[in-house]
Amino acid sequence: MNEAHITITGWVAAEPRYTMTPNGTPFLSLRVGCTPRRYDRQTGQWQDVETLFLTVNCWRGLADNVNASEFPRGTPVLVTGRLRIRQYERDGQWRFSAEVEAGTLGPDLQRGTADFRPVQRGGPLSEEDRQLARDAADEWALTAPAEDEPKAA
Repeated sequence: MNEAHITITGWVAAEPRYTMTPNGTPFLSLRVGCTPRRYDRQTGQWQDVETLFLTVNCWRGLADNVNASEFPRGTPVLVTGRLRIRQYERDGQWRFSAEVEAGTLGPDLQRGTADFRPVQRGGPLSEEDRQLARDAADEWALTAPAEDEPKAA
């Protein structure tokens, strides 16, 4: 697990864009801005440092939930996920893009309130669902070579 995990405290900088991939996977992308503040002892004032903008990508259930929620521009948010730095070429110059593959995204409750509504997932598994899972497990068991199985000690 040698991945760079990151937590961002920021605000929604652009309206989220929701779509479905060609194979039907929900996807949502949004820009999050983060403006660090530093205390200047000479002036006794807080100073804003240059704003950092990141693209945040959400997949599957998280994409659906963010899309069904209200995250207009300016909403304070907390994001956790895996940091990705992507390099690409445009107009003959190499550029870099900082992206976060979000694991979680929600409102920053230090700066406001929320009305949480749990998502209703599918109901309990039917007997047909359970049988399908048993059949799939049986297939794996039948196709695994016997010599690859761990031996009891």
